[in-house]
Amino acid sequence: MDILKRIEELRLTRGWSIYKLTSEAGLTQSTLSNMYSRNTLPSITTLENICRAFDITLSQFFATTDEQKISDEEHVLLQRFRLLNKNEQSAVLTLCDNLKQN
Repeated sequence: MDILKRIEELRLTRGWSIYKLTSEAGLTQSTLSNMYSRNTLPSITTLENICRAFDITLSQFFATTDEQKISDEEHVLLQRFRLLNKNEQSAVLTLCDNLKQN
């Protein structure tokens, strides 16, 4: 797996700038810029911070679409859910819980 390509894919899916990713991950812009310009892999700590910013686990980061085995509709829903802030995500989960009870 191309880790830098995966980070870029996740960043672009969310419509985030490099600045937004570094801000959310608590990294300096130079950290991310150096990874790309030197084509070096992030440390585990840096990758954990990036995953935390994307609100995914390391396992989810490394999982391929085949391993996830989700439908196209689930994929779209997941992408849209990840664009929401924490309060909006909570509201969606509450709505799902309420729908499930009916």
